[in-house]
Amino acid sequence: GSKDRTWDIIQRFFDENDEIVGLRFAHNRGHQNAILAGMMYAKDFCDFTITIDADLQQDINAMEKFIEEYNSGSEIVYGVRNSRKTDGFFKKMSATMFYKLMHVMGCSIYENSADYRLMSAKALDALSEYEEVNLFLRGIIPDIGLKSSVVYFDVFPRMQGESKYSLSKMLTLAADG
Repeated sequence: GSKDRTWDIIQRFFDENDEIVGLRFAHNRGHQNAILAGMMYAKDFCDFTITIDADLQQDINAMEKFIEEYNSGSEIVYGVRNSRKTDGFFKKMSATMFYKLMHVMGCSIYENSADYRLMSAKALDALSEYEEVNLFLRGIIPDIGLKSSVVYFDVFPRMQGESKYSLSKMLTLAADG
């Protein structure tokens, strides 16, 4: 769904290294569908996948800990923020209310979790059996029931630009959840 030159960059990387693959969609169907499409594409080729946001705010060094947890037997490793100090007041308050509401409604969600996670091929196969239309991966994945663990990571200030995740997108994700 990027309106910048992201696809040109991905194509250039692919031209230089055939181990790099990009998925291009005919329409923007949201970040949850994009994450799922990438994981479902990769599941037949990998031992595990790690998903991470493209805004460069999540600590990539946590990936080593994700892999250690996988090597210790975890099929799913959740990335959970150490703190929300990089968030503004409104984001902090809305996130707190969101997680409380999810718990009240019986959702098995990790508070301050992100779409930064490791999933084994076994976990991806289990996820592929879900037929959800309104995706909320943070709520679906814990229901898979495989051995899991948590890795805490730091969030850094945004390197450039502003979040494109508007209040309406947050509310839609919450409603889907």
